[in-house]
Amino acid sequence: MQNRLVTLLVVALVTASVGAVATATSTNQQSQQQQERCDFEGLYDRSIDSVVSVRVATQDGQFGQGSGFLYRQSLIVTNQHVVANTSSVEVQFDRGEWRTARVVGSDPYSDLAVLRVQNVPGYAEPLPLAEQRAEPGEPVAALGSPLGLQGSITQGVVSGLNRTIPSQRGFSIPDGVQTDAPINPGNSGGPLVNCAGRVVGVNTAGIQGGENLGFAIPTEVIRRVVPSLVQNGSYSHAFLGISSLEVSPIVAQANDLQRAQGVLVVNTLPNGPAGGVLQGSQQTQMGDGTRVPVGGDVIVSVEGTPVQSGEDLSSVLAERRPGDTVSMTIVRDGERQTVRVTLGERPPPNATATTGARDLPVEAAR
Repeated sequence: MQNRLVTLLVVALVTASVGAVATATSTNQQSQQQQERCDFEGLYDRSIDSVVSVRVATQDGQFGQGSGFLYRQSLIVTNQHVVANTSSVEVQFDRGEWRTARVVGSDPYSDLAVLRVQNVPGYAEPLPLAEQRAEPGEPVAALGSPLGLQGSITQGVVSGLNRTIPSQRGFSIPDGVQTDAPINPGNSGGPLVNCAGRVVGVNTAGIQGGENLGFAIPTEVIRRVVPSLVQNGSYSHAFLGISSLEVSPIVAQANDLQRAQGVLVVNTLPNGPAGGVLQGSQQTQMGDGTRVPVGGDVIVSVEGTPVQSGEDLSSVLAERRPGDTVSMTIVRDGERQTVRVTLGERPPPNATATTGARDLPVEAAR
């Protein structure tokens, strides 16, 4: 009887081991098959005619370059930072034709801009936007002109979603798509496309010193912002008017919070949307060798959506418009309560830096 039990146990262990190996093998095969099913050669042939090189002359006599893609007939989408402070813009289609372009709208907070050109070559067709959000692991290709090398394609996968894209102008862009498809200077403004040739993002940044780490503005932001750029030349972002700090364990301990969750209000903009509604920190104290703000409200949810981090708060605000009134759950003096804030319009980036919303070394002005 004992020998029979030992035999059954061995059989069970072998079966489980084989099952685990089979599962791992199946997962790897699915990933490999997904890559193989993406015909990058065909994808390039279908898409590259709609991708342009963007060449700009700046007001101080310098030249810059980037990429873009045909969004609608005569309309090209690119990055705002590609065409910022330009005196003239030219685009070159894949078969060599040059066209003069005019900036019809731009938005620094989403890093998107729209150009208008006349006499688009007949072979260039607008690239469609993906209907669904990109998914981690999904094969993608970045098209554009890295370092001026026109008509280039690099391939990879979607590495992550809801990434905060850093900006050199003192603010960050929420909801970014992370990819390991190489994105180099000159790729900015070009499309990140899926295997069906649909745009899942606008390539905007590669990180110096990071291996295979690039970011793109997702299609949901394109859909939200670009129509306004075409119609109005700009896009109005909602603004809470606070400087804030993510609640890390050090911040939670200094503020007697039970969990490291939410966003601590460090400061409110005088006469801003949150002024008189949210309370900022009144003092600081040392915590683990770091000076930490204490005493401010902690935002833990907006309209029922949990706020775990500053990234979550930025994402929620990005979906709102100036004039919207939102309900916020906050922790104040250890007690949860609900407040309502009517959002304002976010000022230009340079103005934000001088309004007092960033007079402490905090993470973001929102």
